[in-house]
Amino acid sequence: MNLSEPFIRRPIMTTLVMAAILIFGFMSYRLLPISDLPSVDYPTIQVSAARPGASPETMAASVARPLEKQFSSIAGLDSLNSTSTLGQTQITLQFNLSRNIDDAAQDVQAAISGASGQIATDLPNPPTYSKVNPADQPILYLYLDSPTLPLSQVDNYAETYLAQKLSTINGVAQVAVYGSQKYAARIQLDPQQLATRQIGLDQVATAIQQGNVDLPTGSLSGNHKNFTVQTNGQLQDAAAYRQLIVSYKDGMPIYLNQLGRIIDSVENDKLASWYNNTRAIILTIQRQPGTNTVQVVDTIKKLLPNLREQIPASVEIGILYDASQSIRDSVDDVRFTLILTIALVILVIFLFLRNLSATVIPSLALPVSLIGTFAVMYLLHYSLDNLSLMALTLSVGFVVDDAIVMLENIVRHMEMGERPLEAALNGSREIGFTILSMTLP
Repeated sequence: MNLSEPFIRRPIMTTLVMAAILIFGFMSYRLLPISDLPSVDYPTIQVSAARPGASPETMAASVARPLEKQFSSIAGLDSLNSTSTLGQTQITLQFNLSRNIDDAAQDVQAAISGASGQIATDLPNPPTYSKVNPADQPILYLYLDSPTLPLSQVDNYAETYLAQKLSTINGVAQVAVYGSQKYAARIQLDPQQLATRQIGLDQVATAIQQGNVDLPTGSLSGNHKNFTVQTNGQLQDAAAYRQLIVSYKDGMPIYLNQLGRIIDSVENDKLASWYNNTRAIILTIQRQPGTNTVQVVDTIKKLLPNLREQIPASVEIGILYDASQSIRDSVDDVRFTLILTIALVILVIFLFLRNLSATVIPSLALPVSLIGTFAVMYLLHYSLDNLSLMALTLSVGFVVDDAIVMLENIVRHMEMGERPLEAALNGSREIGFTILSMTLP
């Protein structure tokens, strides 16, 4: 059996096959994703829950344990880790590679709904989940600052608009905010004033809760029209809280501003972030497991100009850190090494053999073999990464060795007096299987 015989007898067909391999290989090369390493991420989902003011023990007992009980029954779950801190609980679920992360997310959402009757009822928001590996570093850092607007307004644009828009991009798992400056009216009560008026903290908290509500009121129906009654009792700033009545003493109202200071502030004034010595809001973007870093970053960069047009011009958005840049540089360096290796191999062959035809054969075999490999990589959903390019660099030696061994055997037959076509057929038949068995392992 001679695998090379059809290609030797039909040179036009061989030329067309080589052209097809080059065309499809080049097209696949442009479509291959770029990464630093092959993607072998395990499907991972992180569940977060908040209960402000609760101790770690309370969070573990009232939130973490009921959720863990529900999560433990999900199929394909390899490991479950939970961490409870002051007012926060995070549960990390890692599934085996056979589970689709989208299907696992649906099971997690169902488990959260099933635990709703067992967890604490005073959570400000129900537990949320994100398809992200917490061990992965963010792939992109964005900063927002403004020379005129207060940071609380910049934070509002970052969290309510930009973070939501970026979260909808395919491949983005989670958008976190560093240095969050959510607006809040801070009430600093004076213990002496409370003791003098015999008012407890629970009474103040109840008055604030009852005075800051937004409930449906109802409607007014008539013979010809129907009116919806809208009342908004929410207090938006510190000035509105100052006139809130806490209690009555001797028929006189006691206002909240009589019990302490009410100021415009933020929810957590112990957090801060800077960019170039300027206070800023930092957005960190994490990718979903199994997605391509470079592709996700490129998609975000294309969307940034449109996002800038939707917020005030005084708010500046910029890129603080781009993880895809180091990946591109690393892959470009390996790509250059591959091209240099091919050029040096061809040059060495020419210098030692001093035969133009003997040099042309491996010179054609190398690019056809390597470029054709890109088509196979695309069909197998591989990526252009350091490992795959390094493997291609090492394979250059195998391709050149095979071409030289085949060429030498054909030349040997020609020196024995055989015609070129007969020598090519006999020489390839003798050594074709040996080359194939050498190369396949």
